[in-house]
Amino acid sequence: MADSYLKRRGVHFFRPSSSLVFSGPATLATVISDVWPELFFFTLVATIVVLVDRLTATKLAVNSQLLTVLGVLLGLVISFRTSSAYERYSEGRKLWSSVCVLCRSIAQLIWTQVSAERPNAENPELAVPLLNGTIEKKSMINLLQAVAVAVKHMLRNEAGIYYEDLYPLIAFLPRYAYAADGTDAQDLLPLWQASHDKTVAPLKRVETRTLSRTTTLDDVDIRTWSMSYRPRGYHEFDPEKVLPVVYTDHPLRPSQLPPKTSFFDYFPILRPIKRLRKIFKPKKVEIHEDERFIESDPHGGRVYLGRKKQEPLDSNVPLQIMLYISSYNAFLLKNGLLTAPVSATLASSTSALQDAISGLDRIKTTPLPFAYQAHLRLTVWLYLFFLPFQILGNMGYLTIVATAFASFLLLGFLEIGQEIENPFDYGLNDLDLDGFCLTLQRELHEITAHPNFAPSEFCYSSWNQPFAPSDRRTAEEMIHDEKNGYHDKGTGLDNIKKTLLHSWRQVDQETRL
Repeated sequence: MADSYLKRRGVHFFRPSSSLVFSGPATLATVISDVWPELFFFTLVATIVVLVDRLTATKLAVNSQLLTVLGVLLGLVISFRTSSAYERYSEGRKLWSSVCVLCRSIAQLIWTQVSAERPNAENPELAVPLLNGTIEKKSMINLLQAVAVAVKHMLRNEAGIYYEDLYPLIAFLPRYAYAADGTDAQDLLPLWQASHDKTVAPLKRVETRTLSRTTTLDDVDIRTWSMSYRPRGYHEFDPEKVLPVVYTDHPLRPSQLPPKTSFFDYFPILRPIKRLRKIFKPKKVEIHEDERFIESDPHGGRVYLGRKKQEPLDSNVPLQIMLYISSYNAFLLKNGLLTAPVSATLASSTSALQDAISGLDRIKTTPLPFAYQAHLRLTVWLYLFFLPFQILGNMGYLTIVATAFASFLLLGFLEIGQEIENPFDYGLNDLDLDGFCLTLQRELHEITAHPNFAPSEFCYSSWNQPFAPSDRRTAEEMIHDEKNGYHDKGTGLDNIKKTLLHSWRQVDQETRL
């Protein structure tokens, strides 16, 4: 109940694979932790100006006419800055909706239009049994879920494929460019090569799950395998437990890697102390008891002001996965398993999905020009620096409070624009990419849960009243009652038309206020 209340209030929870854990203090949802150094500086300047003016013979008050002119101009510029940032935020949400819609559309086309059973009278060896065809279609639909998860990691600058929510979905894809028995690392496909070259810290502890399998994997080199470590005392939320249990010789990262929070995030004004500790304390490897990875960064993946460090991306994982879906469409068309119009629809949906992914990447990799941001921030600083001199004559000691308030407003709006121009990170103001991926996962499984009934299996039942409200007989009654007017060869169609027209009139009258 508290969870839903906080969500309505705009506070989000992030759900790592291990448990339900709040990602950070509520202060990180505001801009206080970002603007406090500047706020403190300009308040200090105002305090010094007031004390010098009141306690000495030096008078620092100046004419305030420039304040009005620059204030209006600065307000317009800051308004443009926040509006342009929100446009990026809104466009990111729309593009994510497009990704989900297109993934559902492609899944529906594959599940309903591609035949699972493919007899071949000319060459029986090429016939595909029902089970094989169903496995093939379901595997391709699972790749659509992998595309969305890969996009999420790409937008968060999380390189590679070895994540608990991604690797199990693509572990069956081919790894080598040539024969299956190839073992030379240089023959690895691009999807695997980039992650294979990346050095990842070893796992600290390993827990296993009970496998519900009837087959053995004795021929697989088993070193570590996908699991989720769940500390005791936490409310279990482990969406990765519904994914395949697969073996891997590479450690898997958690599905979420948010920056760690500490005592200094609750009290950002004390963050300089943390900086001093880093300078005077020798750097060493720290092992966190609540983490599965060994980390050598005492700041827990954060830069000085609390933002998450970024790692460079060395491969386009969504593109690599999309190639298999496009190849599957080409295979179906080449072998006559899909009609040309349906194949064209599938190809256009795939192209639109790639276009939406490119739009998301464009938002992430195209910040506002540095010259614009630097000039705007410098203008705000100069305005706030000279503000105490212009209001000192009218406000006296209240100049300190007024400067602090003005600094909080202007710097806050400026920082909000910078905060939301990249809405794909782990911040409390960012889009819930994990929730989007889990929603898509549920929807794809709903699609594949549909057994593709023939219309005759459900349309003619006793539960269906197709001509209601004018004729409330069931379809079964109308079909078996051959004496009713619908069965008449001469007037049957006219009677059906009259019934449907009467139903329209009745519905039109009863549904209007």
